[in-house]
Amino acid sequence: MRFQDPELTKPREPTLAEKRARLRAEEEQEQAAVVEQAAADRKGKVRRRVMIGSGVTVGVVALIAVGYAAASPNEVTAKCTASGDKVAEDNYCDPDFVNSHGGHITNGVIFWPVGSPYGQYHYYYGGTGSIGQTAVGGSTTKPDGATIKTNSGKTIERGGFGIKSGGKSGGS
Repeated sequence: MRFQDPELTKPREPTLAEKRARLRAEEEQEQAAVVEQAAADRKGKVRRRVMIGSGVTVGVVALIAVGYAAASPNEVTAKCTASGDKVAEDNYCDPDFVNSHGGHITNGVIFWPVGSPYGQYHYYYGGTGSIGQTAVGGSTTKPDGATIKTNSGKTIERGGFGIKSGGKSGGS
């Protein structure tokens, strides 16, 4: 028969081999779907872990940055010190006092003329110590971005010696 009328013709029952092949194909599709779902779940789990790890990393970096910002004081007390970092009176580091007594300032160090009763002085930033004691816990390097004040409350500008750009540091 070359032509079958679809309205009149009934399809034949599948054979046992065809039924088994169809069942096997359906099982393979189900297994492939399970494997694909497991791979997608694993990929999602890895992605979530990476995102959580990234979030934790960003959080830790932010916490460290806040810690550094908090540890870097906005205001530092500068102590006038003589050689050996012995704390002296603030006026020995005051540019007006230095100039009026024949001294001069070079690279942040105060020099007095030979035979003068004064020695070399410089500022010691932060730390502790009172007049006559050795300053400890600070540095002779000016901290960046901090307002620097003397023990007497005077704000020191640029380099800790009140010298503005283009100004003179004293006579020689």
